[in-house]
Amino acid sequence: MKKFIRGFGYALNGIRHAAVTQLNFRVHVVAAIVAVGAGYALHISAVEWLWIILCIAMVLAAELFNTALEFLTDLVSPEYNKKAGLVKDMAAGAVLITAICALVIGLIIFVPKLLLLIHHAA
Repeated sequence: MKKFIRGFGYALNGIRHAAVTQLNFRVHVVAAIVAVGAGYALHISAVEWLWIILCIAMVLAAELFNTALEFLTDLVSPEYNKKAGLVKDMAAGAVLITAICALVIGLIIFVPKLLLLIHHAA
């Protein structure tokens, strides 16, 4: 059981390190906070909350995987290597695809609610 609990500490250490050292991770955390705030303010449904939570988790997980791959690539290939560069580019591409998907889902959820709010305010 001790080993199991210690694993949570390692995981939190990894998240903390990414939050402190990686600008993109912090940007995604701010975007997540904005999405949660908008969801609360616009009273989104339970199903919409599930989509928002899934998007937040997927983007942050993708960013953590990207950071881990970058660190590992730098460790095994400290000098420039075209293939190592492609590994980093593909990992970054995975984050980009995930973030674009999250943005589209966010737009599908939030734009109609914002338009309705604007329409009622006018």
